[in-house]
Amino acid sequence: MKSDVEKLSPTRVKMTVEVPYEELKPSIDAAYTSVGAQLRVPGFRPGKVPNRIIDQRVGRPVVVSEAINDALPQLIASALDSEQIVAIGQPSVDVTEAPIAEGDALIFSVDTEVRPEVELPDLSDITVTVDPVVVGADEVEERLTDLRQRFGTLVGVDRPVQDGDFVSIDLSATLGDEEIDSVTGVSYEVGSGNMLEGMDEALVGMTAGETKEFTAPLAGGDHVGEEADCTVTVQSVKIRELPEADDEFAQLASEFDTVEELRTQISAQLEAEGILTQTAQARDRLVEHLFEKIDVPLPEGIIEAQVHAHLEGEDRLDDDEHRAEVDEGARRELKLQFILDTLAEERQVAAEPQDVLDYLVMFARRFNVDPNELGLELEQTGRISAMVSEVTRRKALATVLETLHIVDTNGKVIDLTLSDRPEEDHEMDVIDLSAPSPYV
Repeated sequence: MKSDVEKLSPTRVKMTVEVPYEELKPSIDAAYTSVGAQLRVPGFRPGKVPNRIIDQRVGRPVVVSEAINDALPQLIASALDSEQIVAIGQPSVDVTEAPIAEGDALIFSVDTEVRPEVELPDLSDITVTVDPVVVGADEVEERLTDLRQRFGTLVGVDRPVQDGDFVSIDLSATLGDEEIDSVTGVSYEVGSGNMLEGMDEALVGMTAGETKEFTAPLAGGDHVGEEADCTVTVQSVKIRELPEADDEFAQLASEFDTVEELRTQISAQLEAEGILTQTAQARDRLVEHLFEKIDVPLPEGIIEAQVHAHLEGEDRLDDDEHRAEVDEGARRELKLQFILDTLAEERQVAAEPQDVLDYLVMFARRFNVDPNELGLELEQTGRISAMVSEVTRRKALATVLETLHIVDTNGKVIDLTLSDRPEEDHEMDVIDLSAPSPYV
């Protein structure tokens, strides 16, 4: 097989391929077998019809066409691979000469958008600055208070309702003379704002046994958004009493014997969280550096197709403002993919099976789905390759992060030791696995 490549633009090529008859002959033979098995010719058993009879009955061009259609995907892939071309999108194929006569070559052309060449800068001398990790006593106490609230108990009080109290209420809503909904004995934290608009304001100052009316737009149902007359009755008022922050509480809420040991552990946790924040900052600033320093020509056809598919899925094809936003996001995502794919090849980074499994579990945990079900769905829909590509890109970026010179704003050198930290600790935005990969 011979091929000739014409570079039409930095992101598009036209490749002409010539396939000798001998290379296509196995596909032609297979096509004769397939067509022959469908013919019913008197005097011949099914599948035993000679090629010359098939040519008489259906015509050799039909057989050759079937052979070409069957062989083209592999022929195109082999030609692209031999020329070290990474095609993206769907190529346009034009068969210019078919081997109608024995011995003739198959000649076809492939017009396709390709991954552009990316010239990476020297990344060894990059310095990025991150925020310092500062754990104050107030933060420790706030986290300790959060823990105490988990072990708090509700105690009744004989006073008007205040913001933050817990109340048991009866609530009803009517439109005109029709009662739309009603509930009794509902527990509600005043100030949380997760029920009806205006209810918090109505509750503050009420006492147990008191009833008050107010109006509010309905939050759901057939009449959502309509203003309803609402009636709330307070049955009881309670406050959350927190356990004392002492050694007894530390033993109840943790594996530590003293509250000071618990505070020390909380401080360590906050510091670890701060390091994760530094990791994310370092990653984001490295990405911005790559965007600023590397110029990447982008395939306009691929971007237009992605933007159109996105807007069509949202039924917003005529929304020019949103189109501009989607277009910008598509350009940024594709540029980063090209940069990281080039980086992965340059550093010979590949996603190992365990890497992909770890990412699958992280992805499933993020969206609260079963990893096995997610894996099966991705396999059935052909999106495993997208996940493998994403994991490879993350690993490529991590190789740079591990060698960066990182300092905080105080000038302190930061060692993030990224290789010892699980992926979810320094995760990038999770990719949209429902979106098709641009690569063929």
